[in-house]
Amino acid sequence: MSGSNDDKTSGVKRKRRYLSPEKKFQIFLESQSGKNPVGEILRREGIYSTDLTRIRQKVKEGALERLTDRPGTKKKTVSQDDYDALKRELEEKERALADLSVELAILRKKTNGGSWER
Repeated sequence: MSGSNDDKTSGVKRKRRYLSPEKKFQIFLESQSGKNPVGEILRREGIYSTDLTRIRQKVKEGALERLTDRPGTKKKTVSQDDYDALKRELEEKERALADLSVELAILRKKTNGGSWER
């Protein structure tokens, strides 16, 4: 029997192999070059054709994302902590503004809507 069948029957799980982004890109380039058959690359690297399909899709998505960027403009991002802090600050200011609006309405009622210059 093959090694994978022995693993299934003995209950021993094979350790999932981690491929770095650089290794995935190397596999992608090699598979695109046509120098070696894709099946040979898959066997050598111990991956399945679905893994290669996923790698190709990610390379395409990454390339499209980078190619749509305009020169000189960078996407500005903030950390989740900074975002949460800014969101809390905005909510506090919105509450304060709502409170002040209520106070202004009460003051206007008390003065019968007249001007402040009386």
